[in-house]
Order: sequence, then structure tokens, then C-alpha cells
Amino acid sequence: MSDITIKIKDREGEIHEVQAPTDMAMNLMEIVRSYELAPEGTVGVCGGMAMCASCQCYVVSDHELPEMSYDEDLMLAEAFNVKDSSRLGCQIQMTEDLDGLEVELAPEV
Repeated sequence: MSDITIKIKDREGEIHEVQAPTDMAMNLMEIVRSYELAPEGTVGVCGGMAMCASCQCYVVSDHELPEMSYDEDLMLAEAFNVKDSSRLGCQIQMTEDLDGLEVELAPEV
């Protein structure tokens, strides 16, 4: 079992340093929900299917993430408040190489 440390800036600007397991096939959206870093029903509305962009975040650190899937790219093309660093949290799997990852939750639409 191996946990990584990630920093998540919530929608109020508070930074949370949290532990994320890498052995449970969790994604960033699930980590945000498990630590209750956003009001219930405002993150992961589609259940992690890359169909709503409610888990959009901005990657602040210089971690190299896996290439964006076609579905994620399509969803971000229709989302609000998109930046060059935007990704869907549901598409970022927790792996050991993401130790130290820093993200900011995009504003709720």
C-alpha cells in the first residue's frame, strides 16, 4: 500500500494537503469527494464518466499527466472557465508518479 501527498485548492481558495491511496484505483474527483473539499452534489455529478465537467481542475504543478482522452477533450471544449491547464479530475488516476501533485478546483458553474 502506498499513499501519495497531493495539494488541492478548493473553490474558496483554501489549500488542503491530503493523502491519496495509489492502490485503490481512485481518481482525483473521488479524492476530492472523499475529503469533502466541495459541497455534495457539485463535483462528480456524472459519476466520473467525463460527461459533465463538474470535476474540472487546473493542474498547478509541473507533473506530466497521461494524454487527454477524446471524451475528456470533448467535454472540456464545452465547459466553462477552461484554461490551458484544465483537466477533468475523474480522468486523473492516482499513481505514485503523481506524488506532490498540486491542483485547483475550477469554479462551480
